[in-house]
Amino acid sequence: MENAALLKAIIQNAIDGIITIDERGLIETINPAACTLFNYAPEEVVGKNISYLMPPPDRTQHDEYIRRYQHTGVPHIIGIGREVTGLRKDGTTFPFRLGVSEVAYSGRKIYTGFIHDLSRQKEAEEQLKEYATHLEDLVHERTQSLKETVTALQSAKEEVSLSLEKEKELGQLKSRFVSMASHEFRTPLSAIQLSASLVDKYAQAFKSDNIAKHVGKIKNAVGNLTTILNDFLSLEKLEAGKIEPTFTNFDLVKLSEEITEEMQMVAKQNQHIIYQHTGQESMVNLDQNLLKNCVFNLIANAIKYSGENSFIEFNTEINNNACTVVIKDNGIGIPEKDQKHLFEPFFRAHNTGNIPGTGLGLNIVARYTELMQGKIEFNSEVNRGTSFTISFDRI
Repeated sequence: MENAALLKAIIQNAIDGIITIDERGLIETINPAACTLFNYAPEEVVGKNISYLMPPPDRTQHDEYIRRYQHTGVPHIIGIGREVTGLRKDGTTFPFRLGVSEVAYSGRKIYTGFIHDLSRQKEAEEQLKEYATHLEDLVHERTQSLKETVTALQSAKEEVSLSLEKEKELGQLKSRFVSMASHEFRTPLSAIQLSASLVDKYAQAFKSDNIAKHVGKIKNAVGNLTTILNDFLSLEKLEAGKIEPTFTNFDLVKLSEEITEEMQMVAKQNQHIIYQHTGQESMVNLDQNLLKNCVFNLIANAIKYSGENSFIEFNTEINNNACTVVIKDNGIGIPEKDQKHLFEPFFRAHNTGNIPGTGLGLNIVARYTELMQGKIEFNSEVNRGTSFTISFDRI
């Protein structure tokens, strides 16, 4: 008797709602928490079918579940963590997580439903969605602003290139742009990236695919803007003669493995970067930062212009005559008529469509390679893929 009294006290004071029903779906007991959730007194629901607390179409479906159980003996409702909707006395509905267990009692089966209200959780999810949408709109505004600035810069370049004086004016304009971009764009981009990461972290508890999708869009947009900004900064330094290669001895295989691991994290779904080294030696004498930038750029292009479920080959080779780096993909390829312009600044192939890019990456790669006294070559075929080869003679 004491145990029974204790069990009754626990049920009566439980935070979550608890309802028991018989094999016909008729309510036998309902605790105070469940009464509060549904706004019913116990005598108003005891003896009624549990579907009385369900809105359409769940109510009709539940009757079908009961008929199926009576025919087959297999209950549909046994389970934990199913999200369903409840119907209050005033006609309003609310979401809750339902856990149902089967109990054999006095020679018959009783089903106990544990009801956990999800109203506050759903409200929090909606707030997170609204915040993610707000961040996405903010990134879009920044993107448009930067595109307008880039367009204005290109238009100015065409006008001021008519004379030496105009060239000087272009240099001043570009310097102002770089200074402005460094200060005006890097700080808000960092803030957006941090906020998106925090939203992603706080939203993990809700396991919402929509939130994860929108946060992913924000991070991708920030990544694209950062790439654009870095390309312009690199171009400015190159044209100003501020970049001088620093040759040091380093382990090419170790660097390549680090690059592969880092780039795999930003690859598309089921894209795999396969790295392989040929040769007994692994040490080279080059500018490590410039080479890393070149490889990053080429692999990023391979990821961008290849589809999901694809492979990207990344190979290095060191022999007695040369050091060679090869990045090969099976993406959209480069039209033959565009190939002669490929390394020109701001040039983009005609089949890139809406894929984002500045047209500066390959120009920067070619110039970095030249600074290290190397050469870059490529082979490409539309819809078959592209292969880039960077090679350096060994002295």
